Amino acid sequence: MSDHIRNTGPMLASPRCGAKTCSGGACRSPAVHGKKRCRMHGGAPGSGAPRANQNARKHGLFTRDAIAERRQIQALLGEARKVLEEMK
Repeated sequence: MSDHIRNTGPMLASPRCGAKTCSGGACRSPAVHGKKRCRMHGGAPGSGAPRANQNARKHGLFTRDAIAERRQIQALLGEARKVLEEMK
C-alpha cells in the first residue's frame, strides 16, 4: 500500500450527471465542468445535435398546434361520453 493520502473530497463533492442509465438509476459520474451531463451522456464537446437541427422536426407531432388539437379532441370525446352516460 502507498503512504500517499488521496485528496478525493473535491471529486466527491462535484455535481453529478443528471442522465438515467439503462437500468433506470441515475448516472453517478461527475458532470463536465459547466454542464449538467458527464462526458459519456453528452457533456463532451461536439456531442449532441447541431443547433437548429432540422432532423428533430420531422413529423410535427409535438408542435403547439398538434397538442392543442389533441386536447380539443379529448375534451370533445369526454363531453360525448357524458352525454352517452346521461342517455342510459
